[in-house]
Amino acid sequence: MNYENNRVLTKQGTNAYEGRVRWNPITSIWLSFMTVAWFIGGSSFFSWNAVFIFFLLSGITLCFGHSLGMHRKLIHESFSCSKTLEYIGVWLGTLVGLGGPFTMMRTHDMRDWAQRQTKCHPFFSHQSSIWKDAWWQLHCKLYLRHEPGFEYPSKMSERRFYRWVEATSMLQQLPVALLLFGLGGWGFVFWGICGRVAVSIVGHWFIGYFAHNQGQRDWHVNGAAVQGHNVAFCGIITFGECWHNNHHAFPGSARLGLQKGQSDPGWWVLKTFERLGLVKNLTQPEDLPQRPELASLNNS
Repeated sequence: MNYENNRVLTKQGTNAYEGRVRWNPITSIWLSFMTVAWFIGGSSFFSWNAVFIFFLLSGITLCFGHSLGMHRKLIHESFSCSKTLEYIGVWLGTLVGLGGPFTMMRTHDMRDWAQRQTKCHPFFSHQSSIWKDAWWQLHCKLYLRHEPGFEYPSKMSERRFYRWVEATSMLQQLPVALLLFGLGGWGFVFWGICGRVAVSIVGHWFIGYFAHNQGQRDWHVNGAAVQGHNVAFCGIITFGECWHNNHHAFPGSARLGLQKGQSDPGWWVLKTFERLGLVKNLTQPEDLPQRPELASLNNS
């Protein structure tokens, strides 16, 4: 997919700034339950093995699932792979706890569309105070007054796997929870499911807040209401997703860390998979169409 967002369908009168933010009970209760369960159960059944499981599963789901499966593959089609590998990546991405493939694609594309307008609601731009933005993003939903339509690609709407994962996105935690309980009891469940989901959701928002407010930039998208920023020192823990100024400039690129020192573990995994013959057609910035609205801020 190139930098154009063809899935958002606009019409006369559609805009990205008129709307109301309201409490979303499903996502709010989901996050609150996971957080409280982690604090209570995680402390009651604490063990270092459970903490290890937390870090291990967080790394697997965030890297192979959220970054590679959901973001770089499903949403941006920045590389090619087998249907089986794609399904595994999307399933692991669903385990992060942010939503299924349809939810993730719509949320991503609507925000991307809004940020490319000349004006958008502060819900899209993260321009409110950090506490207000946290409440909005983690517990609420924006309802636009003149919302555009949305068209999912046929490869999603026509495949039963994607429809099933979307319909059962929260329930997908259950088989993993049963496996963890069998391996290590309740401690593994509270740390490997509840703690992992809570930290992943809050961490996703936290990095996103700073990635749209402050940080180094090499590129400016003329005419866009919101610019991306690179969040330094977070390359490893975000698997490269923190280089958001690069992503705003080249959204179709499978490589996010473009400059020296910008660590991108997700890209390292893709290059390893390429050598193993598991993926191909890795898109980089030079492979994308030139953007007349993109300006370099590097004068060196």
